[in-house]
Order: sequence, then structure tokens, then C-alpha cells
Amino acid sequence: MLYLYSGDKADCCSTHLIDGDGTFNAAGLDSFMKAVKLAECGLSYAVVSIMGPQSSGKSTLLNHLFHTNFKEMDAFKGRSQTTKGIWMARCAGIEPCTIVMDLEGTDGRERGEDDTAFEKQSALFALAVSDIVLINMWCHDIGREHAANKPLLKTVFEVMMRLFSPRKTTLIFVIRDKTRTPLENLEPVLREDIQKIWDSVPKPEAHKQTPLSTFFNIEVVALSSFEEKEEQFKEQVANLRQRFYHSIAPGGLAGDRQGVVPASGFSFSAEQIWKVIKENRDLDLPAHKVMVATVRCEEIANEKYSAFVANKEWCELEDAVKSQLVPDFGKKLSSMLETCFSGYDDETTFFEEGVRMSKRKQMEEKLLLLVQPAYQSTLEHMRSETLEKFNKAFDSALSEGKGFATASRNCKTSVMKLFDEQCKDAIIKQSEWDSSKVRDKLSEDIDAHIADVRNAKLSDLSTQYESKLKESLNGPVEALLQAANDDTWPAIRKLFKRETEAAVAECSAALSGFEMNEDSKKDFLSKLRNHARDIVENKAKEEAGRVLSLMKERFTTIFNHDNDQMPRVWTGKEDIRAITKTARSSSLKLLSVMAAIRLDGDAVDRIAETLVLTLLDAKKVDKSSTANDPLASSTWEKVPASRTLITPVQCKSIWGQFQRETEYTVTQAITSQEANKRSSNWLPPPWAIMALFVLGFNEFMTLLRNPLYMILIFVTFLLLKALWVQLDIGAEFRHGFLPGILSLSTKLLPTILNLMRKLSEQGQRPNNPQIDRPHAS
Repeated sequence: MLYLYSGDKADCCSTHLIDGDGTFNAAGLDSFMKAVKLAECGLSYAVVSIMGPQSSGKSTLLNHLFHTNFKEMDAFKGRSQTTKGIWMARCAGIEPCTIVMDLEGTDGRERGEDDTAFEKQSALFALAVSDIVLINMWCHDIGREHAANKPLLKTVFEVMMRLFSPRKTTLIFVIRDKTRTPLENLEPVLREDIQKIWDSVPKPEAHKQTPLSTFFNIEVVALSSFEEKEEQFKEQVANLRQRFYHSIAPGGLAGDRQGVVPASGFSFSAEQIWKVIKENRDLDLPAHKVMVATVRCEEIANEKYSAFVANKEWCELEDAVKSQLVPDFGKKLSSMLETCFSGYDDETTFFEEGVRMSKRKQMEEKLLLLVQPAYQSTLEHMRSETLEKFNKAFDSALSEGKGFATASRNCKTSVMKLFDEQCKDAIIKQSEWDSSKVRDKLSEDIDAHIADVRNAKLSDLSTQYESKLKESLNGPVEALLQAANDDTWPAIRKLFKRETEAAVAECSAALSGFEMNEDSKKDFLSKLRNHARDIVENKAKEEAGRVLSLMKERFTTIFNHDNDQMPRVWTGKEDIRAITKTARSSSLKLLSVMAAIRLDGDAVDRIAETLVLTLLDAKKVDKSSTANDPLASSTWEKVPASRTLITPVQCKSIWGQFQRETEYTVTQAITSQEANKRSSNWLPPPWAIMALFVLGFNEFMTLLRNPLYMILIFVTFLLLKALWVQLDIGAEFRHGFLPGILSLSTKLLPTILNLMRKLSEQGQRPNNPQIDRPHAS
């Protein structure tokens, strides 16, 4: 229950803290703290409580001393219990903020003689939370053995022993209704009584010899009777009130207090202290202080964490960093975290140092764990953008013609420096995060990209020079092999060496920009040389695979063409045997050239000699014994298997097939030659002509003497000549005698009739040449 009054006492906010049944009003205390803004006071506040017998004027004293509005006893209604439990209010007009608690009076008839439990509990509570305790007592009780203040003091000292480490409390004994006896005489008696009570109270072993001054500061004041001397009472109270100003300052009433709970934790601390007291347990104030600090610091840390999570600026930053690189990320986030941590420090500055720092560290770890994904996202954005910048810069440098190694090194150094500068901007001051892993990943990605580009460039370079070698070697080697002769392989070797060394020299110059080590460079150029060798060898294998076709083609070319490359006409004068041998010898030379690869040129083989001796000059070789056959083997002498293209056995087989397939060409030539001979030999032999001249001399002379015979013979000759041309007798007999006779027998009569008709038509033509001319128009 919280009462607010207007006027001079408007700010006291009287609250029933603990009711008569011992129920703690936690909600009321929270409302009270908010109303008086106690949580903002830090350690700058004081708690005052008052104890004393029932109806001894405690509430009246508090209301006049602190301008509170506690309920006072109505004297006209009789003397009875006014305050039940414990009430709390703020002292109006006193700095620092002072909280006063009005405790239920002791020795009241309402609770009875034996019910002192609540008295002890409330006394222990007051001693645990108060800096100053007012003990209200009657003046006439001083010096009396059984005075009402004796049980109260005994109770105070006994419960003090239940505090493991009691706080230094100021006890102000307020002597009410002071008589004429001077205070100087009353105070020694009171202090003596207090000391006797202290000495009689049972103490734990640790405090057997502990003096009263260790636990309490003793102050004594005297007040006149409020009812009889009201003005004097008010004047004395006003003087006492002045002592409560700046009470916690050095030299003040509570200047040496110890173990103060920060104001923001007062509510929780008071509730927990009352809970421990109600459970009748000993109260360990240092441990309680740590517990209060633990709970309150954790609550404050959770509040700051929740506020940070809900912070609009953080939410926007977190969303933005997921998709893009945020400028000044580290600066912005560090500022937000600093605000959060500063707020925590401000609110927990008065709590126990170890607990405060421990909870701060936990909050830092929790917050840093929250923001770490955003930091990692920022680093990833930086890594991606830096890698992209490197790729563009690297491609640009290469396109400008810079050396590969120089371009890659300069570009990497530049972007890594840029990345390091960006990492500095992204650093969160409150963390010790290291960006080295992301930096290493960036370096690895750059190196991987450089390696990929390098491999691609080297591959392109290799492909370029391999294509160049293929273009420069493939055709010429093929031409040289097809034009096989004794100089074929020396020419191929010379071509191979010239083109390979030229390509290697150009490639070596191109490789200089890559700054390769000597071993790598040698391996690369060695592969290029090997590729050139593979081109020649593969072409040789390809040509060797169709050697039979090439041999037949060469044989046909040489056999059917003369030295001027003109087609041969088999007139009968040609030496077919010699021509055939020459053509076969040339074809055999082709076979010997194709039989093995001779790129090294260091060994001289006898392949050509063996083939000529065995295949071309076969008569010199004894074919009856296989052991004497040089071609009855799968290897050539002095030629390794890796360089053999056609084995001796295969050569023999190819040559046999070659001879069989070229026999027809030779046979055709012979046949054609014989036919030409027959067609050109239609005159009788010379001896027959001589015999005819000798034997027919007389007849010949007769013809000469008679010109008519000569004319007749001449006409007959013309007719026979015309028939010869018309019938093409030479062509008819070209295919044989019998076919010629049969063909002429079918053509002779039609040809004679056709010839006679033409002669007749020619004889019937008019002699005037003008007849057939058209008339002039």
C-alpha cells in the first residue's frame, strides 16, 4: 500500500513494507522505489530505522524529524498499538536521499509476553538494512534494572550476533521526556547499561573479545516532552534533523558504514534478507551482498542485452550486412556496444566488483556472440569484393602485356594491402577477433585463381606451339616419307631439329614472364620437344600403315610414266623388264624407309640392304632354308622394337602382296606391247619382198611396157586404199585375227555398196560450177 500526500509531506510516499503477519510487500516496495527514484541514487542514500517500546512516540518523532506522515497514536483513544509490522517512507527535504522505517513497538500487549519472534525478526531486519538505528526510550527507564529498554537492547545485541559480518551501524539513543537531570549525567549511566548488556549477551567464539565499538557507533540525544514542552521539543528535533544532512559523508552519522547495497538492488536485497530471517537462518551479509550483486547485475545485463537486440540501429545494420558491405561497420557496431557496456557500468558501478565484472564479461561474450555473424559476413563481403577486384586488376594487367609473375605479384600485394585496411575499419574495439583466417582464405583463393590462370595460360601456350609444330612438321614429313629415298630420314631429322628448336626458343622467351624455376621450365620445354617427336613418329606410323597403297601408287607412277613424267605408249621398243625392276626397286626403297623410325640418326641399320638382297635379288638367297632367310624375324638388327614400324616378317608379307597386285599392270603392258607389234608388222618380211622382186621381174617389166596395166593397177590401189580406210582394217585386227575376219565379213559388202553409190553420185554432178549457186537477189 502506497500513500501519497500533498503539501509539505507530498514526497514521503509512505508504504507498508511488512505487515503484522510478516508478509513482505515486494510490489509496494518496487512502486516506492520508482516513486522516489531510489534506483538512480547509487550509493548516495541512507536508511534510518527506529525501535522502541510500544506507544513511546516513535511515529511522532519520525514525522517531526523527517517530515513523514506515519500514523500516530491518538492519546484520547487510549494507549494501544498504532504501527503494525514495518512502514517505510522517504525523508522529505534531506540530502542524500534518506529512507526511514518505522518498526512495530516492542513489549506490546497485542502480541503478548511470549510472542517476541517478530520483535527479533524486525530488529534483525533493521540492523541488516539500516545505516542509522534510532532507539526510542523513556528517560525515567535509565538506570533501572528492569527498564523497558533493557529487553530491547538485549534483543538488538543478540540478533547482531546472527550476522556473520555485521555492518558498522550507528545507534542513536533518543531519550524522551528528559527531566531536569542534565544529559551529561544521564549519558554515562546509559552507556554503562549498554556495556553491561553487551557483555552479558552470548557471543560466538570469533567475537568473544570484540568490543562494542567494532559493531556500533553510540550516540545519545535527549528530547523534551512533546506534550508538555512542544515548542522546545520541536526546536530540539530541528537541531537533530540537521545532523541527518549529508549523514553518509565522512564525519557524518553513518560516515563509516560498510557493505552498502547499491540503491538499484535495495528492493531485491531487502526482500531476500527478510526471507532468510523468516526462515530463521543466520544472515551472511557478505554472501548476501554478493548474491544481490549477482542477481541485480545479471538482471541489468539481460536488460542491456535485450535492449541491444531490439535496438533499431542494430537490426538495420544486421539486415544490411547480410547482403552487402556496410561502410564504417566496425565504427558503428563498436559505438553501439560501447553505449550498451557504458549503460551497464553506470547501473552496476556500486555493486561488488568481482560480481559486476564477471557479469559484464558474460554480457560481453553474449553480445559478441550475437554480433559475430555480422562481423563474419562483413569479412566475407570484403573477401569476395577483394577477390573480384584482384581478378579484374589481374586480367587488365595481363591484357596490357605485363609479365604474368609480375602482374600476379603486384596485383596480389595491392589487394591484400587494401583488404588489411578494410579489416582495420571493420575491427570491433570490444573484441579481440582475428581476421587472419579470412585473410588466409583470401590469399588461398587468389593463389588458386593465379594457379588456374597460370595453368590455362601455359596450356594455351603449349597448345599454340604444339599446333605450330604440327603445322610445320605434319605436311613436310608426310611429303618426305612419300618421296622416300636415301636422304629421307636425314632430311626429316634436319626439319625436325630446325622446327623444334625454333618453337622451343620462341616458347622459352614466352615463358620468361612466368618466372618459372629451371626444372619446371625444362620440363615444359621437354614436353614440347617430345610432342614434336610424337608428331613425326605418329605421322611415320600413319604412313607406314598404308605403305602397301603408297608402294603400288609409286610403282604405277614410275611404270606408266617416262623420265619426263609423260605417259608411256607401249610401242614394243620399251624394256618392260628393266622398267618393272626400276619401279619395284623404288617401291622397295619406300618400304625400307617406312620400316623404322630413324629420328636419332646415331645408329646405321641395314634394312634397305636386307630388303634388296632378299626381295629384289631373290636369286642370290637360298630360299630352301628358313634359317637363312633374313626376313624370318620380328626384329631388325640394331633397331629397337620401339622404333620399328614394319617388322621383317611384315615386310615380306607386304612385298608378296605388292607383287601380286602389280602383276596385272605388268601383264597389261606386255599385252599392249605385243598388240602394237602385230599391228605395225603388216608388210611381208624383207626376204619375201626380195624374192618377189627377183621372181616377178619379167611381170614388172611387162607392166612398165604397157601403161594401161599401170592405170588399172593404180585404180585398183585407190579402191583398195579407200576400203582400207573405210573398214579401218588395222583397228579390226588389233583384237586378233579371227575376230578381225568375222568383223570384216559383215562390213565388207555394205562398205563396197556405199563406196559405189558415192562414186555414182559424184559422176552425175554437172560440170558447170555456177548451177548450184543461188541467184542474186
